[in-house]
Amino acid sequence: MMSAKKPMVMMLAYNVGKTLEKTFHAVPDSLKPYVVVGDNCSTDDTAVVANRLGLRVVRHERNLNYGGNLKRLMRLALDEGCDVAVELHGDFQYDPSLTDLMVELVARGYFDIIQGNRIRSRSEALSGGMPIYRYLCNRILTFGQNLWFGTTFGEWHSGLRAYSRRMLNEAPLESFSDTHAFASDILMYAVAKGFWVGEVPCPARYDDESSSVPLIKLFDYALKTCGAALRYPPGWRSKLRPMPKLERANISG
Repeated sequence: MMSAKKPMVMMLAYNVGKTLEKTFHAVPDSLKPYVVVGDNCSTDDTAVVANRLGLRVVRHERNLNYGGNLKRLMRLALDEGCDVAVELHGDFQYDPSLTDLMVELVARGYFDIIQGNRIRSRSEALSGGMPIYRYLCNRILTFGQNLWFGTTFGEWHSGLRAYSRRMLNEAPLESFSDTHAFASDILMYAVAKGFWVGEVPCPARYDDESSSVPLIKLFDYALKTCGAALRYPPGWRSKLRPMPKLERANISG
């Protein structure tokens, strides 16, 4: 049973008319009423499908890119008093059925961010259809970031995450990139500032309908990620904050 916390499922959508319905149907029933579609100026029938499903749609006046889309939905989650905000892509690349477990881990106060890890092993990632160039780029960047930040994450570049309210309240969202590099920006900030970050296994699923960053944009992503890491030199890490569940217990006690 889900903890008594208000969630929001931030479903990122750009030309996902073919996959939006199956993505939504795979969301656990307990979270279906809390799905908000961030339509990033789709040119297909994404909005038509969302409206047919009865989903709440936030359509941007212009394409805000990946990070910009997330920022707007995160601000909306804060404005509406949500305690947990889940990032989910509408192209069915990540498994929506995991979202209630991730929400629960944050809602119960164990983590400020819980993310899906697609790369427990090379065979698992590649068998799910992940392009080899994406796998290699992910491995190289994740290895470097783990060394830089003293972490042991399976990956740093997941697009399936649940965020706590205290994390989103404090994060300087507007200072992060509007591009896909937002994924690294917010996680680096969280680690450097002592927030609790965890992972759950998440099968990779890549097919013809899945969105994928072109190889040339991956180089841009890598450069932005490395540049952003320089904001947090090794050794300049805040101590882990009190675990959210303990912090709340101290307040209520």
